[in-house]
Formats: sequence, C-alpha cells, structure tokens
Amino acid sequence: MNKITVIIPAYNEEHAIANVINDIPKHIVQHILVINNNSTDLTAKQAKNAGATVLFEPLKGYGYACLKGINYIKKKQIETDIVVFLDGDYSDYPEQITEIIAPIVDHGYDLVIGSRNNHQRAKNSMTPQQVFGNWLATFLMKLFFKSTFTDLGPFRAIKHKKLLELNMVDKTYGWTVEMQLKALKKNFMYTEVSVKYRERIGVSKVSGTIKGSIFAGIKILTWIFKYSLK
Repeated sequence: MNKITVIIPAYNEEHAIANVINDIPKHIVQHILVINNNSTDLTAKQAKNAGATVLFEPLKGYGYACLKGINYIKKKQIETDIVVFLDGDYSDYPEQITEIIAPIVDHGYDLVIGSRNNHQRAKNSMTPQQVFGNWLATFLMKLFFKSTFTDLGPFRAIKHKKLLELNMVDKTYGWTVEMQLKALKKNFMYTEVSVKYRERIGVSKVSGTIKGSIFAGIKILTWIFKYSLK
C-alpha cells in the first residue's frame, strides 16, 4: 500500500481548514500536514483540532509553506511514497484525492495535476484573471515544451522521490508552474485528472487582489520564459 502525505498551505483559513481536513479520505492518507503560514486567526487551532499536524512557517508565501512541509517529511523521516498538495480554502474537493493518485498508483505516472478546466468548475469559483492566466501559461508551455497541461491547479499529486528530484526553490507564486516546468524538462510521466472546483471560503490572498494577480502573473511568466531559453 502506498504511503501518502498531504501538504496544505494555509494563511488565515480558520473558517475552511477543518472542512478540508475532515473531507480527506483517511483510509488512504497517513499524514496530513497543515502549514500555518503566519496566520493571524485561528487557522492553527482549527487544523489541530481536526487532527492535522500543524507546522508554523513565519515567511509568507505559498512556496515557503510547501517547502516547509517537504523539509518536515525529510527531517522526521516520514515514510512517504506520494505527496498530495491541496489548498486550505475548501475550493477543492479533498475526497477526490483517490482520483488524483490513481494514475500514479495504477499506471506509474510521476505527476498528476487536478485540472479545473472543465464543466465541473462552479461559476465564479475562479476570477477572470485566474482563467486567463491559466490559459496563457498552459498555452505557452504547449508552445515551448509541447506539453498537454490545461491548468496550473494547486490540487496535485507527485511521487515523493520525483518531488525531491525537482529541487523546488520558488518561495511564492511560481511554485505550481515551477513544478510543471521542471517535470517537463526531466521527462516525467504526467497526466491530468478533471476535478470539481467550488467558490472558496473567504477571499483569495492572490487572485482576490490586483497586486496579488499582477505579481503572480509576472512570476509565472518569468519561470516559463526562463525555462524556454535553457
């Protein structure tokens, strides 16, 4: 049986985080790590009460939080075959972890992205800038790398050993695209699984602000053009 660890970056998600944890299929997941990314609310308390292991990362940034989780697995020598990344805002459907990991477990894929680019995505669950940004990024990856990605969705699964091979470094908005670009460069076996997506609880800290959207867009495009020149 594959050993699975779920990493959930969370910044001020006190109203959503327990829902996320409660919906994770515990019969297949051994470890749930919630990375409290310097929250100012009760995120950490709610996550702990729901049964997760809570880690504190004072430096704000999606990549910082994800790296904290990866380093914890290494430091504690947690036996892990597959790492699943999941947002803490309850926009994803955690019960779909079984579908996300299936291509890895059943067919040996290295990386699986949960694609929100389908009819299961709820109206208004993604902002116009998110929809356009995902389209542009995946279009450029197809143009430069002949990839078949349709989304940069944060809900994803990857073999732990392959994740370590990627030597992830991005600390903020470029985390998801960095992973996909490096997987392409290393010729990892990858695929996508269509996932459901609903309106998040609370306001997005990235796409919900003009500043966040601009910085995320710049970071993503920088990663793509950087790798296209290599």
